[in-house]
Parts: sequence; structure tokens; C-alpha cells
Amino acid sequence: MDAIELSIFSSRIESICDEMGAVLQRAAFSPNIKDRLDFSCAIFDAQGQLCAQAAHIPVHLGSMAYAMQDIVEQVDWQPGDMLALNDPYLGGTHLPDVTLVCPVYMNGKRVGFVANRAHHADIGAETPGSMPLATHLDEEGLVISPTKIMRGNQVSAEFEQIKQALRHTIESTGDFNAQISANQRGAQRLLSVVEDMGAEKYERALTHLNEYGDRLMLQLLRRIPVGVYHFEDVMDDDGLGAKDIKIKLSLTINNSEVIANFAGTASQVTGNINCPLSVVAAAVYYVFRCLMPVNTPACFGVYRRIKIIAEHGSLINAIKPAAVAAGNVETSTRLVDVVIGALAQAVPEELPAASHGSMNNVAMGAKTEGVSWNYYETIGGGMGGGALFDGLSAVQTHMTNTLNTPIESLEMHYPLRVKRYQVRSGSGGEGKTKGGDGLIREIEFLKPAHITLLTERRRHKPWGVLGGQAGKCGENWLNETRLAAKVSVDVSVGDCLAIKTPGGGGYGV
Repeated sequence: MDAIELSIFSSRIESICDEMGAVLQRAAFSPNIKDRLDFSCAIFDAQGQLCAQAAHIPVHLGSMAYAMQDIVEQVDWQPGDMLALNDPYLGGTHLPDVTLVCPVYMNGKRVGFVANRAHHADIGAETPGSMPLATHLDEEGLVISPTKIMRGNQVSAEFEQIKQALRHTIESTGDFNAQISANQRGAQRLLSVVEDMGAEKYERALTHLNEYGDRLMLQLLRRIPVGVYHFEDVMDDDGLGAKDIKIKLSLTINNSEVIANFAGTASQVTGNINCPLSVVAAAVYYVFRCLMPVNTPACFGVYRRIKIIAEHGSLINAIKPAAVAAGNVETSTRLVDVVIGALAQAVPEELPAASHGSMNNVAMGAKTEGVSWNYYETIGGGMGGGALFDGLSAVQTHMTNTLNTPIESLEMHYPLRVKRYQVRSGSGGEGKTKGGDGLIREIEFLKPAHITLLTERRRHKPWGVLGGQAGKCGENWLNETRLAAKVSVDVSVGDCLAIKTPGGGGYGV
């Protein structure tokens, strides 16, 4: 294929992912999916290698790219199947992220897969929002091992059991149906592309696409000085007593591959900031992808020269049934900081200072007779300053790519009132270029509820680069009482929760 043909082909299959996302957003019931856009869509080849993805959420997409081949090999696929899973140790990330996978067949031959992953605010945990301070995977909700929820395009008995286990709520059922619809649309569109091109030409085009992605990765590796770069950072705590939990990286760069060796990282902990290796892969993939040209295709060829090593039983390669709800959101973010910190030693002009370093997770709701509601959101903060730019203020950064929940939607769906939502001025670090400022979001409760906070950078500041100052730490407040970084508490009518998110680090002097 010449350059124009390849560009058209890449855009054509990427547009399928965009259309899947549009279907999922418009059909979903929960504000977390339809307003915050906490979902991702992708296409894979017949063996489970990544072909294309929309510009959705990096932690979803990178982890799917890493784990999909193993998922494909585990299942006896048939036309009309639809697979659901959320088990972090069998291809998932954490339990609220439910993945649906659908094979695509032409004339009886499997030509690829479409998949989407969406965050369900209620996945059956005892605490509202399904992001509890847990010590065991089963405490975090319903664990779905790879399960066929459709066979021959008909709903299976297993799917009915899953919905029953999730109390058959309108939101959970509606969101599952939205995911099914998104995959069905994606399968239709992918099949039309393969039929139009022919299966052999389509497979050759994927080969060309992967070769092109590989060439772009090689160009990047030749731009980075050969060497071994070391960096380490810490998680504030696990919410259950462990503090200053180390993540250590030795990053080897040569002209033909990347080796990310996390030897020396802390062992898995009691709390739920552990994560599976697929989340580590997502973080590493993301940083290298950011250093590549904008038009780089999201395909297997881009990532196949990246090797990841992490000790089994460590914080970032946990052993089942370790709890992982916060690992996907908080530990993934720190992993990005560590990879950026290592690469900043090699190409400091291309890497920013640390961003706010937390998804600032807030889960809340109530389960009483006649009243049940679940709400979950992440809150933005400050972006780190870079060589040529000040960091942006009040944005989601790195491993999350969601929007905020609009105040109107929040107050319409839940017994909540947003009293304050503003930029946290002065929270970004000073430097030649400044770090972005964080946010202040204050919520008043109109009915009793239970809340869980899973946050980071409350004790350790987001660092600056080349003499730039660190950003301010975040703070969590309930009325006049300062809360821990990770906490689960009951609240009464009239109570006010205030989340003050960290700013980004500054760059240079």
C-alpha cells in the first residue's frame, strides 16, 4: 500500500471505533458513561492483536491491547458470540470496568474482533459506587470471568444470571445493552470493510499498518539516547496502614527495543492499590505513544518492541485475589509519573513535569428501603509544565480521558447540590513554565449517603523538572474535618464534601 492508501485504511477502521463510542454514549443510562464518557472502543485482528482504537481512555485501551491475545486463546469462538469479563486477573483491570468482546466472521472465517470497555458505577460491591476500601477482590463486587452473554446472537442464561446478581437495575441493564449495541454496530461496520476489500487484502493492509507503526517506533527509539535510566516514586498509602509504597523503574533504551524493568517495586499490599500487569503495560504504552507523531496508528506494531518485567506478587503484578479497585486508577497514574521521570533524564525537552497524579476518585450513594443510588466520578487537576508550555489547569490527565459530570446532570440524577466548582488558584508549581492549577469541587448532601474517596498526592507533591517547583498536594474535607487520602464514611443531610485536587509541577527555572 502507498502512503495515501494506508492513511485512508487506518482512518477507516479507526472511524469504526469512533462510531461504536457514539452508539455507546447515546444508548447508555448512567451519567458515568453518557456524560463522563468513561468507556473505550477498539478493533482487533483474528488473533487478538490491536488494529485500531478511538481516542478514548488510555488505561482501558492499553490494558486491552496487552491482554486481548490471551483472552482470544481461552475461548471457543462461534459466530454470534458476545463475551463479557471484568476479572482483573483474566484480562480486565478492575471490576467496575466491564469488557464486551464480539468476534466478526465472513463466510465462516473469523476476520477480527470488536470490543468495548465501560465503567459501571454499580458492579455489586457493598459500598455505593463500587470503589470500596477492600482487602479482597470479592469485596469489590461481582467478578465476571470470561463469560458468553450471547450465543448465536441470542441472550444467554449466563447473562441473565449476571443481571440478576447486579439487582437488575435500569442503569446496569441499560448500560450492558448499550455496550452490546456498540459492539453490534462495530461488527457490522468492520464486516462491511472486509467485504469491500476482501479478506486477503484486508489482512495485507493490517500487516502494512503494523509495519508502519513499527517503523515509527524505531524512529522514536533512535531519537532517544541509548542508555539505562532509573526513576522511582511512591504511592501515598493503601488506606489500610501501608505508607510510601515504592514503584521503581529501570528503563533500558536501545536502537531496537525498550525494556521496562520494575524490579525493586514494593510487594502487593493489603489495600486495593494493587494492579495486574495489563495496567502497567497501559501506562508504559501511553507514555511512548505520546512521544510519537500525532498520526501514529494505534496498532500492535507500535508496541511490540516494548518489553515489561515486574515481579509476580509485587504491587504492580499482584496475585489473585488481591484487591485492585484503586490500582487501575491511582497506581496507573503513578506508573505514568515513573516512566516520564525516567525518560525525562534522556530527553528532558520532550517530557513534562508531573501532573496532579491522581484521578481523585469519589464514589457515593445510598442503599435503603425504596431508595438506591450509585454515583462515581473522577475529578481533574493540574497538568505539569513542559519545555514549551504552561500546564493546563483543571483537566483530566494521562491515564484518564473522561469529562467531568456536568453540575446539571449531577443534581438532576442524585440528591446532591454542587456548592462550589472552581480552579484552585496557586496550586501549580512555579518555573520557567508553570504547572497547571487543580480544582475545588464542593458537594452538599441532600439525603444521607455513604462516600468512599480513593485519592493520591495528598502527602507527596507532584514533582517539577529541571528546577521547577512541585505542585501543591491535594486535600479532602468533610465540613471542617480533614479526611485521609483513602477513606469510607457515612454523611448526613447538610454535610459538605470538598475535594481540593493537586496542581502540576513546574518546568525549569
